[in-house]
Amino acid sequence: MGLNDTVSAERVHIGFFGKRNAGKSSVVNAVTGQELAVVSDVKGTTTDPVKKAMELLPIGPVVIIDTPGIDDEGTLGELRVKKTKQILAKTDVAILVVDGEKGLDKPDKELIRLFEERKLPYLIVYNKSDLLKDTPCDDEKSIYVSAIKKSNIEELKDRIGTLSKTVENKKQIVADLIEDGDIVVLVTPIDESAPKGRLILPQQQTIRDILDANCAVVCCQDTELVSTLNVLKEKPKLVITDSQAFGRVSKDTPDDIMLTSFSILFARYKGDLAALISGAAQLGKLKDGDKVLISEGCTHHRQCNDIGTVKMPGWIKNYSKSEPEFHFTSGGDFPEDISEYALIVHCGACMLNEKEMQRRIEVAKNAGVPIVNYGIAIAQMHSILRRSLEPFPEILKILDE
Repeated sequence: MGLNDTVSAERVHIGFFGKRNAGKSSVVNAVTGQELAVVSDVKGTTTDPVKKAMELLPIGPVVIIDTPGIDDEGTLGELRVKKTKQILAKTDVAILVVDGEKGLDKPDKELIRLFEERKLPYLIVYNKSDLLKDTPCDDEKSIYVSAIKKSNIEELKDRIGTLSKTVENKKQIVADLIEDGDIVVLVTPIDESAPKGRLILPQQQTIRDILDANCAVVCCQDTELVSTLNVLKEKPKLVITDSQAFGRVSKDTPDDIMLTSFSILFARYKGDLAALISGAAQLGKLKDGDKVLISEGCTHHRQCNDIGTVKMPGWIKNYSKSEPEFHFTSGGDFPEDISEYALIVHCGACMLNEKEMQRRIEVAKNAGVPIVNYGIAIAQMHSILRRSLEPFPEILKILDE
């Protein structure tokens, strides 16, 4: 996969924040070399976050996000400010654009407080330096630029690149669990929910990670697993399955072959596997009327047998022997106040970046609400969670606590 093919969830997310008319959009356009954002002298021209996946030298593949003014007014303004704060959940590097003539004021300082509270690497960009009689010297946390005159823009890009290097995800999906020459079998059921003509993103990324580890990958459907294992001359090191086929695949995979799921691998890759494992125990403790939030990181056309809105609620009711009250969110929607919920069941987060998934887990932890993801929940409800965690012996002890 080349740089231009890097999926958005794997790119460094760079968010540009600030007050209206500070020149955020002008700075974004100067940095990207594109007319990415609409520029106007009228305050509040940017009314919704503008996102663009692109190549930004010398950084590489990134997602640039231009946000509405943090000081926007009125009812719509409040909604835009709320949206801006939601963008912080997926931001890896924050750029605060300030009017260089006016300097920092209360909204800017509030943003800095939020950056520091969330431990975000950030840079203060004082724009409109061409209007200053004397331009102050740059320091570790700030730089003076003129988006109109394009002055100091290359230096700004270098500074952003330096910050971006501090947040690169060094984790591996599966490569650290296998060795050169190993065979890995991927079980990818083709049913009504499978996208026509292609594999879903976690499957694609896992295949690439296996190939990068100099190992062989064999793909099959769950109905073909037994015959696939029989024709292999060597025993595979690992079988990785789609969570929905966990039950059948577990029965068909010999005990001397390690088994796990894409969802469990991505729980470790993007989230907090230990926290999500701990949340699985809550599935058996649910009572009638308990509120359960089922949250997905992407928006998609709902199938008649959709996993999030149909299958998962059915499995949970059957396993818990109760009638919980289910609520659903998708895409960027995730409530900050989740105190009313007894459990959160989250998707595998293939369309979310690591920052946003970790933020959602943090919100759950702070509220004392257990959280589990689809793959872990399904393994728990099929009584095969322990087996599916064999590749992670350090995590197995959590089940015994």
